[in-house]
Amino acid sequence: MALRYKADIRTVLWILFAAMNAVAIWMFPTSRWYLTPVACYFALSIGIIAHNHNHLPTFYGRWRNDWLNHAATIFYGFAAFNWIPTHNLNHHKETNGPNDDTRTWRFTNRHNALVAFTYPAVSVAGQIPAINAFVRDAKARKPRLYRQIMIQLIICWGLPAVLTLIDWRATVCCIWIPRVASIYLITYFNYGQHVHCDPYSEWNHSRCFTGKVLNFFLFNNGFHTVHHRKPGAHWSTLPALHEEIAHHIDPRLVQRSLFVWMFRSYVLGLFNDRFATHQVGRAPFDPPAHMVTTEAAEQEPHLVAS
Repeated sequence: MALRYKADIRTVLWILFAAMNAVAIWMFPTSRWYLTPVACYFALSIGIIAHNHNHLPTFYGRWRNDWLNHAATIFYGFAAFNWIPTHNLNHHKETNGPNDDTRTWRFTNRHNALVAFTYPAVSVAGQIPAINAFVRDAKARKPRLYRQIMIQLIICWGLPAVLTLIDWRATVCCIWIPRVASIYLITYFNYGQHVHCDPYSEWNHSRCFTGKVLNFFLFNNGFHTVHHRKPGAHWSTLPALHEEIAHHIDPRLVQRSLFVWMFRSYVLGLFNDRFATHQVGRAPFDPPAHMVTTEAAEQEPHLVAS
C-alpha cells in the first residue's frame, strides 16, 4: 500500500468506515438518527487525518497523497489544503502569538464558556484572508498546487451541492451536519490547547490532554506540546515523544481528560475560581521586549487579561 508508517492502516480504514457509514445513511433512512452522530465523529477524525497528512504525507508517491487529500475533503468541512496556510505556515510559526490567525485572545484573554464556544466562528473568520492569499499565490506561481486546490474546492462544495439536489435529507445527515461539527470541534480543540498558555515559553506554549481513549479516537491529537516542537513527527510516535519532555511542562498544562477539564473550567469554575484556568507564564499580548510588534501594541489596550 506504500504507507510510510504501518499505523496509518488505521488512517485508511477510518476513511473507508466513514464512506461506508455515509452509504448506509443514504440506503437506510431509518438509521439516520443514530448514524449521523457516527458521521460527525468520522468527519472530526478525518479532519485530524487531513491535519496529520499535511504535516507528514501518509504515502510514498505524490498521486496517492493527492487522493487522500481529496478523500478527506469529502468529509472534513474545509478543503484539505486549508491546513497549509492557516496551520502549517502560520499557527506553527506564531503559536498563539500576536500574528497567529487562530489566536485564542483576539478580543479577550478571558476564558469562560461564552468566549470558548464562540471562538470557532471568530477563528474561522480570522483565517479567511490567509487562505485567500494562499490561493492567489498558488494561481500566480504554482500551477500544479492550484489545480489540486481547485479539485478540492469542487469536491468540497460541488459534490455536496449535487448530492443535496438528489436527496437533501441524506446529504444533510451524512455531509452537512458532520462538516459543521468537524470544523467547530477541531477549532475548539485548538482553543483548549492554547488558551492561557505562554506562547513565548519553550515548554508551556500548549496544553496537553493525555487520556488514552481520547487519543486513540483522535489520532494522538491531545499531545500538543510535542506536536508543536516536532510537527513533522508521525502521530503514532507522539505519546513516546511526549514522555521524553513531560517533566519540562508546567503540570497545569498536562490534563488527562479533556471533558473533566471542560467541566472544571465551565461549571465548577463558576463557583470556585481555583477550578478555572489562569494565565501560565507570559500572556500572549505581552511579548518580550525584543518581540514587540506594531500589531501587538495596537491590540493590547483592547484586551482584558484574566
